Amino acid sequence: MHVFVTGGTGQTGPAIISELIGSDHTVTGLARSDASAARLAALGATPLRGSVDDLDALQAGASQAEGVVHMAIAGDFSDPQDITQREVAAIQALGQALVGSGKPLVTTSGTLVMRAGGISTEHDETDAQAIGALRIPGEQACLGFAEQGVRAVVLRLAPTVHGPRDHGFMPMLIAAARASGVSAYVGDGRNRWPAVHRQDAANLYRLALEKAPAGHTVHAIGEPDIAFRSIAEKIGEKLGVPVASVTAQDARGHFANPFMANIFGTDAPASSAHTQQLLGWTPNHWTLLEDFEHGDYFDPHT
Repeated sequence: MHVFVTGGTGQTGPAIISELIGSDHTVTGLARSDASAARLAALGATPLRGSVDDLDALQAGASQAEGVVHMAIAGDFSDPQDITQREVAAIQALGQALVGSGKPLVTTSGTLVMRAGGISTEHDETDAQAIGALRIPGEQACLGFAEQGVRAVVLRLAPTVHGPRDHGFMPMLIAAARASGVSAYVGDGRNRWPAVHRQDAANLYRLALEKAPAGHTVHAIGEPDIAFRSIAEKIGEKLGVPVASVTAQDARGHFANPFMANIFGTDAPASSAHTQQLLGWTPNHWTLLEDFEHGDYFDPHT
């Protein structure tokens, strides 16, 4: 299959491209700069110049492909409405290019669109008050194409997609511990987080592209419910700093960002049981805490 990929040079994109090419697919990747084009070429993909806001480029890439994986997202998280509008426009452009073809369109969301406090599943309703609610309109835009002859699938990532050279939430948590000299958790630290290794996530993107039925939502969850306190304790152990509870109010100062304080205090466990059964997906790479122990999270340069 010839696959058009957006976001191919982001954190997870290179792993997806490598997974696809390693399974005998060919890839064209959206490149917004010369550096991105060079990186895509080095991965074995053909670059197509354009940005996620270049709707003509998105339609051209999708129309020439046999399937699409959409990872890219544009905007500043301080303006969620702008992010949502741009994401919906991109998904609409990609989907319109595939209408009536039966080809797959796999778009990206996150499990933080779900209601907090219970283990969310692929079949549960999203929550308009959730921290990740800005991704819900994009999910709806994608799944709407399932009724227009597109094999439309939403893939929700865990909030922590871990692996080498991670620049997501875990490095932020480690940086806060280094800066303050304390590895903190919010309240009693019993709030739960899901996680997935980047290579397992890449494998799921390929499986979803190849065989997920139209209109399905799948969860990239390798671990459903890691207690946040255990994450803080491992960071404290690795950095040699004390571990302590902070209140929700004090967390705003400790993490130097109110949004991050809310994120790190959220109870957001999620299941991938249906996904594993549906697609035969088996996460088998390091767990998050194993990655802390054996990966590059605490290398001197990180």
